[in-house]
Amino acid sequence: MQDTEPLPWGALDRFQAHYIVRAGTGNDMDVTAKTVLSTQGHFGAKKVVSITWNGGRLAGILNDDTELSSMISNQSVHDAAIFIEPTKAGIRIYGKWKNHLEFGVPKDLFEIYDRIAGHIKSL
Repeated sequence: MQDTEPLPWGALDRFQAHYIVRAGTGNDMDVTAKTVLSTQGHFGAKKVVSITWNGGRLAGILNDDTELSSMISNQSVHDAAIFIEPTKAGIRIYGKWKNHLEFGVPKDLFEIYDRIAGHIKSL
């Protein structure tokens, strides 16, 4: 008997933009950080009220940048989730996965990543 609704096989339409900052670090834990969001509302009306960074030494520097926090607070809940971690070639900044219809990096989100990269370079 054949299943009338088979599961899809193959690649899913999920994409993620990664920004690599070429910077040398002494300790990998110093440059590991992620946003912790405080939100208000439910479902589609959910908005970011404030953010804090959780992680190593870089998280403390990012928490001190109030303009960056305000820029991130103006983003959607999905775009405000930002992760920073070291790789072999440098330090990676990325967000959540998006499907092919949502995928893209608006100018204001790129400016956020650029500002974070500037803080990484200053370490």
